[in-house]
Amino acid sequence: MKLTKVFILASRSPRRRHLLRQLGIPFNVIPGDVDEAVSSRLAPHNQVQTLALRKAHAISVRRRDALVLGADTVVEHRGRVVGKPSSHDEATSILRHLSGSVHTVHTGVALVHEASGRSVTATESTEVTFGHLSDQEIARYVTTGAPMDKAGAYGIQDDLGALFVKSIRGDYFNVVGLPLRRLYLMLKSHYGDLITW
Repeated sequence: MKLTKVFILASRSPRRRHLLRQLGIPFNVIPGDVDEAVSSRLAPHNQVQTLALRKAHAISVRRRDALVLGADTVVEHRGRVVGKPSSHDEATSILRHLSGSVHTVHTGVALVHEASGRSVTATESTEVTFGHLSDQEIARYVTTGAPMDKAGAYGIQDDLGALFVKSIRGDYFNVVGLPLRRLYLMLKSHYGDLITW
């Protein structure tokens, strides 16, 4: 699958770059650096949609003829939104709270083509169940530094992070950071005229 327009990923995430390469779509990376503060009154699935759209718009206004992809991921646990940890202590605390329980990973996806006035957003949500984690397992993982750039302080694709996950219900790639099936359906439904095979 290829696009007849320049495709831009408005994200610094190496995981999103890796997943997009799996689709075989050529793309450029221009991070959409924006204010990530959103109202806590918004439900988590609306928060990630809002931020994904904000990131995509930040680039699309400068690159009007490109198709821009924005994305944002958070973890929801017991009614609380969990983002990326700001310290090793916070990562440890987050993982202790997630231990032995279920949380939901929400990823908002936005596709914007400014020149044609098209913009579409969606959210994918996946339930993840963690096994019980010992303090030693958590400490070993945190010292690798892997949790520091990830919502919920873990990566399901990480060597050690993968061992924490007992089961998932929903899209695995969503937990990694980009729901590929949802993205494909959005492209096909709303930007089919830009796709070539």
